[in-house]
Amino acid sequence: MSVPVSDLAVSDPVEQRLLDRWPEVRKIFFRNLHVDMHMGVHAHEKGRTQPVRINIVLYMNAAIVPRQDSIAEVFNYDRVHAGVQELIAGRHINLQETLVGEIATMCLGFEEVLAVRVSTEKTDIYPDVEGVGYELVRVRPD
Repeated sequence: MSVPVSDLAVSDPVEQRLLDRWPEVRKIFFRNLHVDMHMGVHAHEKGRTQPVRINIVLYMNAAIVPRQDSIAEVFNYDRVHAGVQELIAGRHINLQETLVGEIATMCLGFEEVLAVRVSTEKTDIYPDVEGVGYELVRVRPD
């Protein structure tokens, strides 16, 4: 018996949008990728690295299912990890918004990715706050 998607308790609006079009959603996620990078607009942030936490959710084409248990049959997430490292290497980024947008653009550059959720947090801004961040959700245009 098939349950209409509208009857499911889906709290993620990106998942809901994708489930309205396809019977299932597959996700790959990076949880709390810790990087030390040059980021910030203030004078005390220039010329030094600071810790940044990055979270990425890739909403994948659900038709990509391994039949032989082989990496060649699925999306290799090493490409995303390496891409993030390339984006931050050897440069200063002023805004979290810039980094998040660049990561989202990179991820949607992979044809297997239908949508992406990216967030960053600077973790040493205030002593009484675990992180100050920015988040973006971007869906591939129809």
